[in-house]
Amino acid sequence: MPTDDEVVRTAADAAEEVVFSRLDNGEVDDLDVTVTFEDGVLEVDVYVHAPDAEADEKRVADDAALAARGAVDDLFDE
Repeated sequence: MPTDDEVVRTAADAAEEVVFSRLDNGEVDDLDVTVTFEDGVLEVDVYVHAPDAEADEKRVADDAALAARGAVDDLFDE
């Protein structure tokens, strides 16, 4: 069983990986990935501000949050 810290780190890493796979570092003015895991409940919030990027910031943020949840699911399946 993964620790709470492992869950949070796994989710945050997965979210950041998605963001930076779609956006160049120089395009991202602000990135906030907030992950909490308490009493078996995972909450992931991703905010991306990249006004010069061609990609849709909201879509990238939503996809990053989904990837974070998926990574945590995989962690528990191991």
